[in-house]
Amino acid sequence: MPRYEFRCRTCGATFELRRAMAQANDPAVCPQGHTDTTKLLSAIAVTGTASGGAAQAPSGGGGGGCCGGGCCG
Repeated sequence: MPRYEFRCRTCGATFELRRAMAQANDPAVCPQGHTDTTKLLSAIAVTGTASGGAAQAPSGGGGGGCCGGGCCG
């Protein structure tokens, strides 16, 4: 189940809740019992490849297009 981060507008507490994606936008109550909360946007970083290895740049030199990719004479 995903975790969602919330902030209480009353006391300023930041807290996380685990809930189903279908409940992601449901109202949340802060640990102090306040109901005036807002869901925060979370940024995630994904690196590597599907197999878990490190992503690698293509070999062969050059970038692409007219910048050395070999497509232009």
